[in-house]
Amino acid sequence: MATTRIPIRFEDLGRRWGWFLVLGVVLIVLGIIALVFTPAATLASVLILGWLMFFSGIVEAVRAFHARGWGGVLLHVAGAALGILVGLLIVTDPLAGALAFTLLFATFFTVIGLFRLIAAIWLQYRSWGWAVLDGVVTLVLGVLLWAGLPWSGLWFLGFSLGVALILRGWSDIAFALAVRSVGHVVALRPAA
Repeated sequence: MATTRIPIRFEDLGRRWGWFLVLGVVLIVLGIIALVFTPAATLASVLILGWLMFFSGIVEAVRAFHARGWGGVLLHVAGAALGILVGLLIVTDPLAGALAFTLLFATFFTVIGLFRLIAAIWLQYRSWGWAVLDGVVTLVLGVLLWAGLPWSGLWFLGFSLGVALILRGWSDIAFALAVRSVGHVVALRPAA
């Protein structure tokens, strides 16, 4: 059986484990802040997404200008116009942007949950019960978002951001502790 070599110098990571730990703690604190101030976190995330769309539209416009001899330049122009327009609409009215993004998530969760539920029941592969559970939870989340509109538009994105930051922070802390312990083991191993 062949072993896979990981191209990471654990002794270097082991010396820097504290940075990963600090990053994890900072992310958890930011996640808690996002959960406490959910509407503000929702608006902040919508504004950031709006500005990203606006600037991506500008980049696409510059790209269209450089590709003006190409036959598909209209695709670049359309993408640029759409990015700039949607970005400006979101930035000028972030509440409507939050509602629009929540509508997209509600639709996505409803359709994907329903699809997973039907596919799992139809195929009944091994451990298909987990897929049914996944489909039911996703479908219920989508229906709850739909039922809670327009109020769910105020809290859903901020809540999701907070949960994601906390989970990412916890993951970084676990990685820091793992790298620290592995780094000490590698550092103690005699050089070959």
